[in-house]
This record gives sequence, C-alpha cells and structure tokens, in this order.
Amino acid sequence: MQRYDRLREILRLDPDEDFLAIYRLTATYEFPWDVTRALELALFRTYAVPSIGRLLAETAEFTDRAQKRYDDTALLLDAVVEHGFESDTARTAIRRVNQMHRGYDISDEDMRYVLCTFVVIPARWIDSYGWRPLTHHERRAFARYYATLGQHMGITDIPASFEEFEACLNAYEEAHFGWDEGGREVADATLDLMASWYPAPLAPAVRGVGVALLDDALLNAFRYETPRPAVRRLVRGALRLRGRAVRLLPPRRAPHHARQNREIKGYPNGYDVGELGTFPVPGRGGCPVPHPRRPAGADAPPPA
Repeated sequence: MQRYDRLREILRLDPDEDFLAIYRLTATYEFPWDVTRALELALFRTYAVPSIGRLLAETAEFTDRAQKRYDDTALLLDAVVEHGFESDTARTAIRRVNQMHRGYDISDEDMRYVLCTFVVIPARWIDSYGWRPLTHHERRAFARYYATLGQHMGITDIPASFEEFEACLNAYEEAHFGWDEGGREVADATLDLMASWYPAPLAPAVRGVGVALLDDALLNAFRYETPRPAVRRLVRGALRLRGRAVRLLPPRRAPHHARQNREIKGYPNGYDVGELGTFPVPGRGGCPVPHPRRPAGADAPPPA
C-alpha cells in the first residue's frame, strides 16, 4: 500500500452515506494521533464557556478524577467509532453519555457547541499539523458523523454541514467565551493531567507546550500569560515538522483506536462500556451507590 492509497479509497466513498466508514479511515488510519491531540485541545475550548467550565468544576470530575474522566470520555466516544451506531456496544456507550448528561442542567446550546468542537477542531488541527490537509470529502463525512451522534444524544438544531458547524462554533465562542474561576480550575487540572503522562522533570515543559497551543481567545478566557512568540513558533513548528516526517512513513496497516492510546491509564485489565463514566443523581453529582465494574467483555478488550 502506498501513502495516498487510503485517501483514494476515502474519495471513492459517499460522504453522505458512507460517513462512518470515512470517519473510521480518517481517524483510525490516517490521523489517529492528530485526532487525539485535537480532541484534547477541544476540551479547553469547552472550558472557556463559563456555563460549561463552571459545571465541570462543580462536578469535580476533571479536577479530582481527571484521569478517569479523560479515559471514560475517550473510551465512550471511541466505542461508537469502532463498533458503529447500530451495535450494542455503541448503543450502550451513547446511553451512558445521555444518562450522565441528564443528571445536570445543561442547555441544548452548550451541548450543540461541544458537538461543534468535535467536528471543527480536528479539521483545523489536521490542516495545520497533519501529514496532509483534510479534504472537503472528509469534512463532509465528519459533519454527517457527528450530526448522527448528536441526533442519538437528542441535541436539536444540529448544523447540516461542516461550514454550518464552523459558523455555529465561531458565533458561540464570540458570544460566550469569558472568564470563570471554575473554567480556569478545570483548564489547570487538564494541563496537570497531560503533564502527568511524562516524567516529572518534563512537567513544566509539557504545560508550556499546552499553553502555547492555545489561541489568544482561550488565553484571555483563562487569564493565562501569553507565551513568548519564540515559544509558540517552536512548538507549532515542531508539530508541522512531525507532520512532514509522518508523510514519509509507510501508511498504517491496522486501525489505531483510542483504547490503544498510552494516555488511557485507568483500565489495564479491560473495561465494560456500560460501567464507564459516572452515575449522577440530578443536581447532586456522583451517585452514592457503588457500581462495581464488571469484567471486560469481548468487545471491550484491554488497551494494546
């Protein structure tokens, strides 16, 4: 297989009918590392909306249990990608997401905005740092994939195209980005989590890299000090160089799913999708009744 053969396969598919196949090929073969990094960056954008950042701080899920929250979010989203919307595993994952959201007072507008970040931020990241830019074909499939996910989550007025997702994201950020102590707390906790994945002496550098990837709107919302221009150029230049290096490598021959990421730390012996996440009591956060995790099923293998 040559480097662009899979892209040719993608372009032969219909983005309106084969959106799941296209999304899988793009996210698990072409750009698995980039999509993971982009979705991590998308987290920060959600924190900069005060109603979202404040709620996440109040639940303490991303401050007291950051690794578990990171793992569960990645694994629940990945279950749909890997198994497809009609599978029992994906249905269970979506049901878990919906059960958690129903425990809190979350506006449909905030839900729609978060969905927009899943569509737009990976495309922007790949265009900036991927080994090739994302095609219009893939953008269309990304939009259809997440529109379908949004429908399963009961979100209303979902944008109909990538362009509409991007316009919705831009307008919502312009209207709602702002300072909130809870949002800053969750952003700090997420930077600390990312730093914890590396040896302790590297932690300050990892935090610096994370902040250097935030745009001015996010820096202002969190009241972070603006990184020096040289640091930004170094970080972003290194990512672009990585993309050029990946272009020279042989294409991936097997899919890489989120459950295989080294950043997933909490389930060394596997997991049960139905036991991921929290079991909130409306208005109170975590459920006081323990929910012991069942052994991992065949469709939820331990991380590779």
